[in-house]
Amino acid sequence: MVEATPDHRSINLFGFSLIAIGVGIVTGFGAIIFRILISLVHNALFFGQLSPFYDANVYTPSSPWGPLVILIPVVGGMVVVFLVQTFAPEARGHGVPEVMDAIFYNEGRIRPIVAAVKSLASAFAIGSGSAVGREGPIIQIGASLGSSIAQAIRLEIWQRITLVAAGAGAGIAATFNTPIGGVIFAIELMMPEFSTRTFLPVALATGTATFIGRLFFGPRPAFHVPPVGSVPDHPSAAYVLVLYAILGVISGLGASGFIRGLHFAEEKFDRIRNPYLRHAIGMGAVGATMYAFLRFSGHYQIDGVGYATIQDVLLGGLASGPFLALLFASKLTATSLSLGSGSSGGIFSPSLYMARRLVVLLER
Repeated sequence: MVEATPDHRSINLFGFSLIAIGVGIVTGFGAIIFRILISLVHNALFFGQLSPFYDANVYTPSSPWGPLVILIPVVGGMVVVFLVQTFAPEARGHGVPEVMDAIFYNEGRIRPIVAAVKSLASAFAIGSGSAVGREGPIIQIGASLGSSIAQAIRLEIWQRITLVAAGAGAGIAATFNTPIGGVIFAIELMMPEFSTRTFLPVALATGTATFIGRLFFGPRPAFHVPPVGSVPDHPSAAYVLVLYAILGVISGLGASGFIRGLHFAEEKFDRIRNPYLRHAIGMGAVGATMYAFLRFSGHYQIDGVGYATIQDVLLGGLASGPFLALLFASKLTATSLSLGSGSSGGIFSPSLYMARRLVVLLER
C-alpha cells in the first residue's frame, strides 16, 4: 500500500481488486434486498399481505380493493416524497444521471444515505405501481455503496470513481443476470478512463454480484425468449435488413418522443410548488390509467416495471396492433407522469416496454 496524499491512499491492483470483489458482494446483496422490499410493498398495498414473494414477469392479480386501487400509487407516492424531501433529494428521478454527475463533477462522492433512501423510495414507487424501472435505482444504489466504501477507506479519486462504476455495473449484473452487460454499461457510461487498472476491478465486481444474484434468483434470464429462426442467406432476404433499418428509425423517433415527454412533464409539474400535491396529481392519473386497463383488458398493464406485459408480448399473447399502439402511448404517458411529478425509478424498463411494442407493430 502506497500513501498518495495525507488524506488519500492509493492501493495496488491486487488489493484494489479485492476491494472491488467486496463491492460486488455488497451490491449483490443490495439487489436482493431491493427486490424483497419491492415485493413487500407491492403485496402489502395491493393485497394487504406481508409477503416477500412477487414475480414481476407475471401479471398482478386484481386487487380486492376494487376502484380504490387508483389510490395505491398515490399512497406510495406520498412515502416517496417524504423520504426524498426529508433525507436525500438526489434520490429523486432516474438514478443514472445522478451517478454520472457524481463521477464527472463531484470526484465520485455520493452520500452513504443515498443507498438506503433510494432503496426505500424506489421500492415504494415501483411496489405501489409507479410506471418506472428498477434498473436505474439499483445502479444508483450500487454506485452509492461503492462510493461509500471508497470514502471510508479514503482511496484516491480515480480509485473512488472506479468503485462507483464497479458498483453501478454490479447492480445491473445482479439485476439482469448479465455480468458482461454490467461491465459494458460501466465502461461506456461511467468510466472516464479505460485501462487494466480500472477494467479488472469492474469486471470482478460485476462477476461477483452476478454470482450472488444467481444464488437467490437462479440462473434464469430476465425474460423467456422463444426460439427464433435464422435470417435466410439468399440475396432476396435483403429486405429483412431494410426492416431492421426501419425499426431503428422508428425506435429513434420513439426514444425522442419519450425524452421530450419526460422533459415536458417535468417542466409542467415543476410549476406546482407543493411536492406532495404535485406527485399526488401525477400518481392519481397513473392509478386511474391502471384501473381503466384492468376494466378494459383484465390486467393493469402499465403498472410498475412492466415485465409481465413484455413477457406476454414475447410469447405472442398480445398481438393486436391498435392495442399495442395504445400500450405504447399509455406507458410513455404514465412514465412521464411518474417521473415528472417526482417519482424515484429508472427509465430502462419503460424503454424496453415501448421498444418491444414497436417491434411487434412493425411485424404486423
